[in-house]
Amino acid sequence: MVDQAERVIDATGTEIADPWTFVADEAPVPSDHAVLPLARLLGLAPSDLPQRLGVRLAPSDAMDALVPLLPRLALIEVSFPKFRDGRGFTQARELRERHGFAGEIRAVGHVLPDQFLSLLRCGVSSVALAPGQDQSVWRESLALRGGLDTRPVAEQALPLLRRLAAPIGVK
Repeated sequence: MVDQAERVIDATGTEIADPWTFVADEAPVPSDHAVLPLARLLGLAPSDLPQRLGVRLAPSDAMDALVPLLPRLALIEVSFPKFRDGRGFTQARELRERHGFAGEIRAVGHVLPDQFLSLLRCGVSSVALAPGQDQSVWRESLALRGGLDTRPVAEQALPLLRRLAAPIGVK
């Protein structure tokens, strides 16, 4: 099964062009911009990998298996099978803060506009909208942020009390 996201928005709530194609099961892997489930990606020989490569993480996927592949990846999709399942937030934050992943992290699945600010603060850089979802609602959720910093937490300066307690050299 090959699946292309209907619409994708960036961190400002603006719709962006999406060249990526999700390839599940045993469908042929395109030569460029392919997103594969982690298990399938791990089963491919390096010579079978597309030029621009992405992976879709399920909430239960172990990050340890993904870490050696991070330099090769341009996109990581973090799956939210239910809006109540918060493991995708943890995966995104761990990718940015612990592993220094600088590529695109996209939230896919059951995410709500109310979660947009939290997604951004965890390091998500784009969201795949569900069919029929109104893009303007996502922008409005950013307008209601009340001046909060939407940069990932890892990029923000530490609060004063944490700076005082932090080791020398940590900002």
